[in-house]
Amino acid sequence: MKQQIVVSGIGGQGVLFLTRVIAQVAVDQGIPVLTSESHGMAQRGGTVLSTLKIGNFAAPLIRTGQADVALFLWDANLPVHQPLMKEGGALFINSNTEGVGERIDASAIAREMGKAVLSNLVLLGRAVNSNALFCTEGQCLEAIEKLAPPKFVEQNLQAFQAGLRN
Repeated sequence: MKQQIVVSGIGGQGVLFLTRVIAQVAVDQGIPVLTSESHGMAQRGGTVLSTLKIGNFAAPLIRTGQADVALFLWDANLPVHQPLMKEGGALFINSNTEGVGERIDASAIAREMGKAVLSNLVLLGRAVNSNALFCTEGQCLEAIEKLAPPKFVEQNLQAFQAGLRN
């Protein structure tokens, strides 16, 4: 089992939490995982990129044209990070506009739930529902329960499940 995953967004969208959830699923399954983050000077509102390599890999960075799956929380990052995708890779985008990839207005769904920052888990739910990722719904639910702060666990689980249904 090998999978290379890109998570792209801006500061404050939960890119790093989403990355941790996916990585936790791999750890829980005993699958080797490498992660990398690029957010140094990004701060809130700046570009954030995380990469995950699930399986036996020697280095965490993903070369151009090698990512199997990408989760874009901010569609304006497409011109910069889409070249990491391999041809035919699964591309999931939080967007209310038409365009490439599988799109879902995760931000609107999250806002309806009362917290726009939950769009990251809505998008994850959509990707899991499409069987694009190496993990299952149940494995993700367990990882979210482990990683979310106790007072936010239920909201996080609901956001993930909303993505599964949409």
